[in-house]
Amino acid sequence: MELSAHILALVCLAFFAALSARYFTHMFQLNSYTEKVQRSWMQRKFLRLVPCALIAVIAIVCAFCKERNFIYAYLWLALGALVLSLFYFPRKAKKPLACTARVKRLWVTYALLTLLVGALAVLLGGTGEFVLLGLVTAATPFTLLLANFCNAPIEKAVRNYYIRDAKKLLASHKRLRIIGITGSFGKTSVKYYLTALLGVKYNVLMTPESYNTPMGVVKTIRSSLRATHDIFVCEMGAKYVGDIAELCDIVHPENGIVTSIGEQHLESFGSVENIIKTKYELADALPEGGKLYINISSDTVNKHRPSRSAVTYGLFPDADYYATDISVSSAGTTFTLCHGEEKQQYTTRLIGEANVVNIVGAIAAANDAYGIPLSELKGAVASLKCVPHRMELLDRGSMIIIDDAFNSNPAGAAAALRTVALFDAVKIIITPGMIELGAKSDELNAGLGKNAASVCDWIVAVGERQAKPIVKGAKDAGFDKDHIHVAKTFTEAMDFVRAIDAKGKKKVILLENDLPDNF
Repeated sequence: MELSAHILALVCLAFFAALSARYFTHMFQLNSYTEKVQRSWMQRKFLRLVPCALIAVIAIVCAFCKERNFIYAYLWLALGALVLSLFYFPRKAKKPLACTARVKRLWVTYALLTLLVGALAVLLGGTGEFVLLGLVTAATPFTLLLANFCNAPIEKAVRNYYIRDAKKLLASHKRLRIIGITGSFGKTSVKYYLTALLGVKYNVLMTPESYNTPMGVVKTIRSSLRATHDIFVCEMGAKYVGDIAELCDIVHPENGIVTSIGEQHLESFGSVENIIKTKYELADALPEGGKLYINISSDTVNKHRPSRSAVTYGLFPDADYYATDISVSSAGTTFTLCHGEEKQQYTTRLIGEANVVNIVGAIAAANDAYGIPLSELKGAVASLKCVPHRMELLDRGSMIIIDDAFNSNPAGAAAALRTVALFDAVKIIITPGMIELGAKSDELNAGLGKNAASVCDWIVAVGERQAKPIVKGAKDAGFDKDHIHVAKTFTEAMDFVRAIDAKGKKKVILLENDLPDNF
């Protein structure tokens, strides 16, 4: 009987360990497999480690409660492990865990480390077994980090192999032209728009979705690059100084676009100066005859221009390519593009000042670097589709939803609110605030509340903790506190908005940001 209880306890502990390992691996993946970021996340989210700590407590208590008669202790330990496993049971995620080869290698090493200590615990028997089993199970979040450290040489070798292979593939495509796109925001949209415009004349490959890391770019090259491709449009993301330089060393772009520079990923960059330095790593990497395109409607870009010459674009008349006569409605946007003495009117189904700027950037590169006449781009601009969750217009009859939920930042949120201001409707913002802003988080989220107060009729903040600076900013701006609502979840926020009496008018609802699973 005692043997059966012993085995049951071991199985239940293994079950808990497997579920907790899966959960913390998912968070580690969302944190880009960066140990420093994962440790910081665990400090902020220490409550998510509580079930692990409770396993250790239960094991130790059970060890000393039943002197020399451990059958009930084993059963209590098994029950405790099963109940606590529920906290790590897989739930629907916005970005599910991808069981990549790296994840599988991590799990194998984790399992070996855990089994080694577990076997030692069983050999010890008695009180020592309970204590050691409880501690090794509770240590899962840290054992995963140890496993990642052990695997570091393997991961480095695998990474270097894939990078070398991608470089060889690029070198074998002698006529392939490569353009890199980076920026604090707008880079994914410009990538999609430029790819569509270049498709008028060329066969184009782009990095899909938000594949903007070295391994994402390498995977695109190795799996999708064909001899028939004329141009490779490569999105380049960064969270640390040197990230863009690393990407440029892989793909060696001949042309580049800097879509914006702003206060994003401040937590990892540390300062706006580091962001500027990193984004202009693209400019530094371009060959002497390469073309650089910069958005001077971005205040930081305009004030801190690169040392090399650049083609400018944006909304200012002193830009080489600029948009004027912008008209926005629920049907889309029309604008006139000016380049020297040439003018061309465009119509797009997309809305928002930010989308116009991004389209102008794509037009500038397509026309100037790749020789496509402005007139030939009208059809492609009219056919552009919105990149999901980036100022995506969704008409729901009595409601118009502007989905700008992808990775909000101060400048992007301000631009989105300027678009909302153009509508004759009851204006509502639903937002959980902005993240990864480091020490300036409260200040910048209060600024979001203040900006929303100047445009919106209702402000709905999601998440009690995140809502505090937003609500404070709105109240400080004199916004009616009766028109501020704090919702626990997005679903609750939408239910509240649906119930708002618009007195016969349409509602325009801006969805500004959506927090990832690790928040």
